[in-house]
Amino acid sequence: MKPQPIEYANAPDEVRAVFDDIKATRNVPDVNNFWKYLANDPATLRRTWSSLKEVMAPGALDPVVKEMVYLAVSVSNGCNYCIASHHAGAEKAGMTPAMFAELMAVVGMANETNRLVNGYRVPVDLAFDK
Repeated sequence: MKPQPIEYANAPDEVRAVFDDIKATRNVPDVNNFWKYLANDPATLRRTWSSLKEVMAPGALDPVVKEMVYLAVSVSNGCNYCIASHHAGAEKAGMTPAMFAELMAVVGMANETNRLVNGYRVPVDLAFDK
């Protein structure tokens, strides 16, 4: 059976508590579909939200950098949902079209050269192996 989203009105109290924290933290009227589907497993919902909130919190990296890194990994992993979500997050944090274009050039180049290195089985240079 295909999982269905858990809407706030039908959510158990433990799920509502996480949804309330997401809405308050992000200052949004409702949670997005990712969280509604994770709510099928309240423990996974709680753990994932807690980890994401901690990792994406202000730190040594600017919020736009964190969102752009998340976007780059999502592109490499082919996760359309995460690409859309974190592209929007990166734009909200200040990513410009020029920044996005440059990011995609880096992602494309890194994927190409990573595959070449793996295919040729290139050993790591001693100068880099620290």
